[in-house]
Amino acid sequence: MHSVWIIAKREFNSFFDSLVSYIFIVVFLGISGFFTWLFGSDIFLIGQATLQPFFSIAYFTLFFFIPALTMRMLAEEKRSGTLELLLTKAVSDWEVVLGKFFACLVLILIALALTLPYYITVAIIGPVDHGAVWCGYLGMILMSMTYIAIGLFASSITNNQIVAFLLALFIGVFFLIIFNVLSSNFTGTTGQVLSFLSMSSHFDSISRGVIDSRDLLYFLSITFLGLMLAETSLSKRNIVE
Repeated sequence: MHSVWIIAKREFNSFFDSLVSYIFIVVFLGISGFFTWLFGSDIFLIGQATLQPFFSIAYFTLFFFIPALTMRMLAEEKRSGTLELLLTKAVSDWEVVLGKFFACLVLILIALALTLPYYITVAIIGPVDHGAVWCGYLGMILMSMTYIAIGLFASSITNNQIVAFLLALFIGVFFLIIFNVLSSNFTGTTGQVLSFLSMSSHFDSISRGVIDSRDLLYFLSITFLGLMLAETSLSKRNIVE
């Protein structure tokens, strides 16, 4: 695990050595704050002390932002040749993938932590369902883990950042939209399977304050699968070379 944290620290520092992390945090807070407090189905429009407007907009915002963060993590290192140098050290492919995963996750956690003033403000405005709020944040973290794993897999199979970004979005669209749409057109076992594969149904369940083991299993399984595929992609590449 020592190698994982070293890689994670290196990758995390690289976020702040450039403008990537600052741009991500500022834009994320700006978009989420605007739609939470000022526009659309904001808190004042619905007249309830709830953070559901924030969770709804952050749900789609992170869908685009996380692939933008992960697209360079493996693709750029493969293109520049630094990945080969890294893998010659006493680290495994799995440690490289985990290190980059945790680095991105910590950045997401920082961005979400900076939205806690929203929670405090809503609690001051009126009675708020604290359990639903914390479950909403848990859902955001689990969803982010899933997106990061998908993004790392996309970045592991190409050395082009744009291709990695588009591929991560393409895969994410299935879990975000397509499975949900298809599930409404099928009945029986097929409909149930498609509904289970839909990320929105699991996220909505958690954000309402209901923690179900099936929802946790869903997010953790997709995350583990994405990380395993990324590690497998790196391993196959090393065998070919």
